[in-house]
Amino acid sequence: MRREGTIKTWNSERAFGFILPNDGGPDVFVHINAFQDNRSQPQEGLRVSFELEQTPEGKKRAKVVRALPFKPSTNTRLTRAAESVRPAPKPAQWGTATYLVLAAFVVLFVVASVLWRMSGWVAVAYVLLSVVCFLAYAIDKSAAAAGSRRIPEATLHLLALLGGWPGAIVGQQFLRHKSSKAEFRAVFWFTVVFNVVAFVVAVSPLGASVAARLAWGR
Repeated sequence: MRREGTIKTWNSERAFGFILPNDGGPDVFVHINAFQDNRSQPQEGLRVSFELEQTPEGKKRAKVVRALPFKPSTNTRLTRAAESVRPAPKPAQWGTATYLVLAAFVVLFVVASVLWRMSGWVAVAYVLLSVVCFLAYAIDKSAAAAGSRRIPEATLHLLALLGGWPGAIVGQQFLRHKSSKAEFRAVFWFTVVFNVVAFVVAVSPLGASVAARLAWGR
């Protein structure tokens, strides 16, 4: 059965968005490949007709999507959708400030290396964990676009907490992923602060003293 709706949001970079159905219900995921008419460029506010199908994961998405001729509508739901279609704040607007955190940590890392002569394996660990974290963000972004199984947010936070947060920052800004969800970012920045504090304590004389006492206790 075909349904009608309005494209509520559209990500041109990732080629997917969500349809607000006229007859109610939750927003429906739609990918560029579902459109039958290549002459119609998907954009927010476009009226479409579509069918529903289920993904292998059991989620619903639109298929056989066709653009509908424009006409004024008195449908309250559509009117609200049109009013809500406004350019969203770009996640990258804080990109420069966020990257300054990385620069500050590099300075802190160099100073700690000079003062306390820490092992080079610490730098290797941060680089490897950052690469893994960035790849996790990329995989999760791709899964979101395809409507497939996502990487749990708890996993992303754990990778950041262990030291992969520099890669997470690059992933958030470069991939435009997880960079605007307030709740996620609040937890993320907590993991950053916790990791940096733990790093300073671990490589400082205080950390060495604690480690020596524990070893002596054995």
